[in-house]
Amino acid sequence: MLPSVAGVDRPLDRSTDRLHRHPFAVDIALAAGVWFFTVLLTIDTYWQSQGSAFLVGTLLVVPLAWRRRAPVPAAAAVVAAGLLELVVLDDFLVANVSALFMVYALAAYGPRWAAQAGLALGLVGAALAALRYFSDYSDVIVLAANAMAIGVSVVAAWALGNLRRARVQRLTDLEERARLLELERDQEMRLAASTERARIARELHDVVAHSLSVVIAQADGGRYAGKADPAAATDALEAIAATGRQALTDMRSLLGVLREGGGEEYAPQPDVDAIPALVEDVRASGLDVDLIVEGEPQPLPAGPQLAAYRIVQESLTNVLKHAGPASRAWVRLQWRTDALELSVLDDGRGASAALSSGTASDGQGQGLRGMRERAQLHRGRLEAGPRHGGGFGVHAALPYGSRR
Repeated sequence: MLPSVAGVDRPLDRSTDRLHRHPFAVDIALAAGVWFFTVLLTIDTYWQSQGSAFLVGTLLVVPLAWRRRAPVPAAAAVVAAGLLELVVLDDFLVANVSALFMVYALAAYGPRWAAQAGLALGLVGAALAALRYFSDYSDVIVLAANAMAIGVSVVAAWALGNLRRARVQRLTDLEERARLLELERDQEMRLAASTERARIARELHDVVAHSLSVVIAQADGGRYAGKADPAAATDALEAIAATGRQALTDMRSLLGVLREGGGEEYAPQPDVDAIPALVEDVRASGLDVDLIVEGEPQPLPAGPQLAAYRIVQESLTNVLKHAGPASRAWVRLQWRTDALELSVLDDGRGASAALSSGTASDGQGQGLRGMRERAQLHRGRLEAGPRHGGGFGVHAALPYGSRR
């Protein structure tokens, strides 16, 4: 049953769309049809003035071809033809039905003032037609009835035109709303894509920078210790291998979101509980780093937890790269009543040494900018800069309540 219904609807829909695309051709066909039935077929009924009736009837009907393209001029032409009819003809023409079409067209397609004027002229024309063509009857009731019938027809045509105008306006509003919704959807998609690219860029920077820093530190330590202690060199190589494998796993997890389908499952993102293991890995690479935890841990959403882990990871990576040999670092987590505060401090040369030595920072400052963006994303704050007396410090606060 459904296929047959669909098969019937499709040709009908195509025909309707074709008619909507050619409104002027439809109006010409309408004018031709009205002329054929109201002028050509009825001309024999006007025996006294067939020529005048044919001419005036044609003048009344022809403007219907422009009822949508130029409703006001077409209505003016119909009014002029109607006045000519009152002057030269003694018979009421069937072609006067075109006046009803024009009242409808003014209400549906013309300006508001033209619609109101069309209604007023139509009612005046009803009264004039009744007086001109039905005043021979002695019964006033018949005269009033004829005037009333014509007037009701005019009002009905005007009301139908108003309904058509309202429907067209509603369709226009719906199309505009659909266009705006589509534009808003495209903007949201572009914003979401931009946000996702920024997130992936931050994750890649954190993973690559941290892993390479640990690998370089282990390689340098293993190279110096290998001559005197081969076992230490072996441990360094094992640490390099483990760090490389973990970095490869993280890279696959991040790049997986760029693939089509999205059916893969990946390991959960690191959180605050993973910070001690991170500190141990950095300590194993040769940096003397201490972890200090103060206060009772509080419930924290996954987003701020990942941000805390990445801030600590990026800060320790910067210590490995810039603090210099024989440096020491401290990681402090403070569970306060309203926010998790974390600090990563070192007593080495810090970023000031890199700047003074002319060394270009990796990522062109993307690390610090990424940390600030992570904190701000969860309504937190982050401050970073050289410490008095040497070294570098990063301080961040992440509220427990998050908008994400």
